[in-house]
Amino acid sequence: MRATTIAVIAAALPVAALAAALPAAQSATQSGATLAAAHPWISILPPLIAIVLAILTRKVILSLGLGVLAAALLIANLNPLTTLKTIGAAILGLFYADGALNTDHIYILAFLALLGAITALVLMAGGSQAFSDWAASRIKGRRGAQWLGTAMGVGIFIDDYFNALAVGQVAKPVTDKYRVSRAKLAYIIDSTSAPVTVLVPFSSWGASIIALMAPTVAASGLAVSDIGAFMRAAAANYYAIAAVLLVTAVVAFSLDFGPMRAEERRAITAGRPYSKDADIPGEVSEHLPHAESGRIAALIGPFITLVIGVVGAMFVTGALKGGTTNILRMLENTMVAESLVIGGLAGLAAALFFCWRAIRPVEHISAGTMVRGIGSGAASMWPAIQILLLAWLLGDLIGKLGTGRYVGDLVRGADLPVAWLIPVMFLAASIMAFSTGTSWGSFGILIPIAGDIMNSLGATEFLLPALGAVLAGAVLGDHCSPISDTTILSSTGAGCDIITHVLTQLPYAGAAAIAALIGYTTLAATASIIAGLIATLIALGLSVLVLVRMTTTLETEHCARREGAS
Repeated sequence: MRATTIAVIAAALPVAALAAALPAAQSATQSGATLAAAHPWISILPPLIAIVLAILTRKVILSLGLGVLAAALLIANLNPLTTLKTIGAAILGLFYADGALNTDHIYILAFLALLGAITALVLMAGGSQAFSDWAASRIKGRRGAQWLGTAMGVGIFIDDYFNALAVGQVAKPVTDKYRVSRAKLAYIIDSTSAPVTVLVPFSSWGASIIALMAPTVAASGLAVSDIGAFMRAAAANYYAIAAVLLVTAVVAFSLDFGPMRAEERRAITAGRPYSKDADIPGEVSEHLPHAESGRIAALIGPFITLVIGVVGAMFVTGALKGGTTNILRMLENTMVAESLVIGGLAGLAAALFFCWRAIRPVEHISAGTMVRGIGSGAASMWPAIQILLLAWLLGDLIGKLGTGRYVGDLVRGADLPVAWLIPVMFLAASIMAFSTGTSWGSFGILIPIAGDIMNSLGATEFLLPALGAVLAGAVLGDHCSPISDTTILSSTGAGCDIITHVLTQLPYAGAAAIAALIGYTTLAATASIIAGLIATLIALGLSVLVLVRMTTTLETEHCARREGAS
């Protein structure tokens, strides 16, 4: 009955939304204006349709597809033929735009395929099993397995995409062995990728944000260097700070609550890290033939080669493009997507070497089997590639509708004391990133708006806190959105169903968001970044204390049940 009700709601939602837009479409057509230009609120409908349907139906590809269709219909003023042309042009634009190939998209998809191939070769070489056995003698218990993922997530801060995809490949065999759910691993990965990267100036995000902030800071007349401005804004990025601290507390105290508790309970009691009906992206078939006596080097070798290749390529491409060896300028000009492919090819070469060395003595595994393994590994990424393509497509069409501009205009028109615009900007950036699926789109729109408001009012003392609030809100929205590329990639890296990841992460993101909002309210009242940060930490600390008192660890619960049964 519940499934039938959800299906009816899912089918009715896009129809009702577009029916509501029909009178506006007729009016816009008569006036010669586009529908979204005449009625900006309509631009919220496509992301709303995609997000609500994804949560209700758990069919991400279908939901994104309907969101794309709704966005194209609105751009075309509900004209069917123009809608098809709009979708066709948007699909072409994913790969070819402004007279040149869109290499960023092409290279990211290629990196996903390369990562799948590397994973298959490592599995065939027995590297995953060898690493799992090695870790069993050194990592003690479920908490130790989770600390491995957390430490790697914090340590690989150079880029969020690379972090999200690479950490899971190493941590997954260990967390599976110690019965940690894939949802928990996805939460750890997601909370130590973008939230860490956005706080570090020596990262692809940090360098780009510094460049984005520079004109606004220069216009304010503040006597502060570019990196100094970034660090002061980072100190006001309360959500990212809270998210990183919260994930460490969750691991340290086994704070499993909400939907995450059910995922962890099944992993502990049944030994299944995900449900039987879960749609797992990037999962390589375990039926591939593999060497029985693998070595840990078969996993560590390709991974280290991958890391060195990607990081090295980021600095080299940045130096070549920027014509400088200054670290920040190299990261500002780095070509991340190209670097991922260069590192991926290096990692694939290393994986081929270790796999060939491992399978050479095995009679029933040949070079042809290795080639089939590469194909199987690359094909395992196809579900993730489909979802990512649709998310990019929806993001492009939402950009044409002006969803981000609409939210930005609401902020610009807010009639509030200047200090109280800071929590408003945090909330606006959250909504914008959640609905558009991109934190970078929110940065690009709201950072200039925040700068313009603060500079025009002469409130330069609030400029950097406002920019920090924008960065924080964008990361929060990105964290919670099922149509966000980082959500998709974190799920892919962890081998977790995307909607399961979103639903299990939401309570934790909500706790960090409330603590951050308390911090921004305090900042507005005191005009002090430090006071706001202290308020955030106190609120987060109290939340953790309450959860520690209220939450019985699942390990304790499981042991008690076993003792009772005996």
